[in-house]
Amino acid sequence: MQLDWIDDILAVIDTGSLARAADQRLLTQPAFTRRVRGIETRLGVNLFDRSRKPVTILPGVMAMEPELRELSARLRRLEHDLKISVESGGRGVAFACQHAITATISPWIVKLLTSAQDQPVRVRSGNRDACLMQLLSGDADFAVAYDWTGGGNLALPDAFGTRALGTDQLVPVAAPSLMAALEQTEIPAITYPSDVFLGRVASHAIHPRLPDGTVLLPKAETALTLAACEYALDGIGVAWLPLSLVRPHLEAARLLRVPGLPAEELSVVMIRLAGRSSRQEETVWRLLGDAPDCPGLS
Repeated sequence: MQLDWIDDILAVIDTGSLARAADQRLLTQPAFTRRVRGIETRLGVNLFDRSRKPVTILPGVMAMEPELRELSARLRRLEHDLKISVESGGRGVAFACQHAITATISPWIVKLLTSAQDQPVRVRSGNRDACLMQLLSGDADFAVAYDWTGGGNLALPDAFGTRALGTDQLVPVAAPSLMAALEQTEIPAITYPSDVFLGRVASHAIHPRLPDGTVLLPKAETALTLAACEYALDGIGVAWLPLSLVRPHLEAARLLRVPGLPAEELSVVMIRLAGRSSRQEETVWRLLGDAPDCPGLS
């Protein structure tokens, strides 16, 4: 399916006739009629009802209008991206970002890079381990993720190079309606799976520092910080979330920090494979590393 074919079909849908569609497509009516017949021949199906005057689109084709418009937009974006990629001599730069970072920090990265160089920036989202796998597979040029100075087996392997972008905090927050219930020793909590990065940070740095006698009662478990934030807003339980993610909710009093429960500092780092990089990757590495602190980080 060619872009011109889709635009010809949409022109008939938009104008209601072959004659007006021909004017819109800057063709004579005979030339446009030959062209749409050619489309039907190539596809092997009839698209128009010629038993009626004026000729109209068949109902089955009309029902596919949303898909045709979406496909037209996607093909135009592809043309644009290919043009920029060829003109810039590359495919742009690809980032794999931890879920919360995609929502909070990646907009700053994209704005900074697109302002400094006319190349597309592709952002993919995943948990920390998935981001590192995208680096190893070549699907991403850089990852941006949380790191924990408490280290241990959570430290990044030597195969990766890192550059700090700032620090964040993993803070306990809850909906105002839940605060009274948190005065008990048993606290409803939204937890992370033990096999994901923030779950391991919680196990090593949060749980051992809970006040004596405090017990967390898991009410929901998710690896996705954005989902945990929504659960906290709904009053399901206390969630330990990045301060950069919940700051707008704290400022609007939709969430409150829970006093007496521990928080933990996290580093935000840009990561690349050690030992090899292109000129473009070096430029991005230097540009982000030397930039002023990202808003929301300290």
